[in-house]
Amino acid sequence: MKTLEEFQAGQTLLIDKPLTWSSFQAVNKVKWALKSTFKVKKLKVGHAGTLDPLATGLLIICVGKHTKKISEFQGQAKEYTGTITVGGTTPSYDLESEINETFPTDHITGELIHETTKQFLGEIDQVPPVFSALKKDGKRLYELARAGEEVEVPSRKITIHEFEITRIVLPEIDFRVVCSKGTYIRSLAHDFGKALNSGGHLSALRRTKIGNFDVKNAITPEAFGESLRG
Repeated sequence: MKTLEEFQAGQTLLIDKPLTWSSFQAVNKVKWALKSTFKVKKLKVGHAGTLDPLATGLLIICVGKHTKKISEFQGQAKEYTGTITVGGTTPSYDLESEINETFPTDHITGELIHETTKQFLGEIDQVPPVFSALKKDGKRLYELARAGEEVEVPSRKITIHEFEITRIVLPEIDFRVVCSKGTYIRSLAHDFGKALNSGGHLSALRRTKIGNFDVKNAITPEAFGESLRG
């Protein structure tokens, strides 16, 4: 087991965030485990890139002096796998909200799906979901959206390096995406459904890589706590 001094000097932890946990909860679990194990009141702990509660997978948690590396890790390319369900849209672009509109899917073929991915490769303009933690006039967008306010969200430039379809069992389409910082996979799912002349929302998401870090080498927050207890 590592010593308190080693954690203070700086450690980068690979955590596999469980479904329904917020990134904040995962960080808190790790922080609490460290503070209670070493009986300290203060220890710097932070994460490099939020995952939505309905997503699982790789969360980089930096401890001690490694918190200075957070922005470096955030800037690296990320890989995700997941499922887009076509035929319906939701206001949040995922399963956090109920389906609000349905669309036909009879015209969707495997060929159309593969052809449509090409529209999203390279640098594209993407509008983040209105249900996001981005801020406008000092308030988070999801707060404005939940209050029923109309919010105009500006688009941003993002890069999709790879967009691979791995399984098609309509209405589900499984994918693997490698993308730049600032990409919202929920927006990609929504826009992909629209490009298919249907609707779409994200029904599953897992972050598998950040730069050279792989979720295969990550452990759950609980497993991390147990590792400290030896």
